[in-house]
Amino acid sequence: MTGFSYGAATGVGSMPGGDAREAAKTVTGSFEDFPFLPELPARGPGADMIGRTAGLLVELYARVEPSGWRIGDRPGRDTKRARSWLGEDLDALEEFTQGYEGPLKVQAVGPWTLAATLELRNGESALSDTGACRDLAGSLAEGLRLHLEEMRRRVPGAQLVLQLDEPSLTSVLRGHVKTASGYRTHRAVDRQLVEATLRDVIGVHSDGPAVVHSCAPDVPFALLRRAGATAISFDFSLLTERDDDTIGEAVEGGTRLFAGVVPGTDGPLSDPAGSVMGVRTLWRRLGLQPGLLAEAVTITPSCGLAGASPDYARRALAHCARAARSLADNPE
Repeated sequence: MTGFSYGAATGVGSMPGGDAREAAKTVTGSFEDFPFLPELPARGPGADMIGRTAGLLVELYARVEPSGWRIGDRPGRDTKRARSWLGEDLDALEEFTQGYEGPLKVQAVGPWTLAATLELRNGESALSDTGACRDLAGSLAEGLRLHLEEMRRRVPGAQLVLQLDEPSLTSVLRGHVKTASGYRTHRAVDRQLVEATLRDVIGVHSDGPAVVHSCAPDVPFALLRRAGATAISFDFSLLTERDDDTIGEAVEGGTRLFAGVVPGTDGPLSDPAGSVMGVRTLWRRLGLQPGLLAEAVTITPSCGLAGASPDYARRALAHCARAARSLADNPE
């Protein structure tokens, strides 16, 4: 994205606990130059990533069934709850970003993970029906457009970064998404259709950068770049040397890497320099200029922090910021 400056570190999206003000305060305090809108799934259905995104849909509604989220005819209690919690989160973020100017990230579930997770009336996932996938993507695109408008109104100085969470994307491409019975899997979706749909949804934020996040193995870097992602967010520990060429091409093509190097659940944290050692090693292996590191990489936790303790989540975010500084100060 020419002329756009990402922050050196940020979070993935989810945070532990249920206090919107506390989460917004932690996020804005940890990342003064690249905060994000926190998600608090511990509050229950509608605050989880699927429920929250379902609440953004336009002219499509979803409700919670024992088997998961199911598309319904009209907005019910679950939709209202999802929208109310989002409003609470926006109020809190607005309070702690008064006068803020700089990048600000918002997250939503991408069209393919949504299609793999949301059920149709017959109990099968929307993925089983091409028309349903198309309607879902269209509804999501319109909902995101309105959501981004609302964000601009609340934090007028922010440069918005749209993140689409696509943890199921690789399973969709490979035909690994199970049917309702659990005995079969849905057919693999055509790669060109996957790419075109992502391009349409990313296109609602044509004037700003879009990140696609997946903490699953085998992230399809090349497909995401072709679909218009200007940055790709992933769990760094899942990379293998066979990803080297794709990563090298992405960096040389100007795609930013959101490297998830800090564990998403409680555990000992190494020193900040140790956390980014793998990134430096990758850079050397690819023969890339060390000076490019800070320009090409944003440091994040490996995945969302919903499963972490509040204390660990705070320390993990602070650790990301310190690790990013270490990378900028000593790229070699």
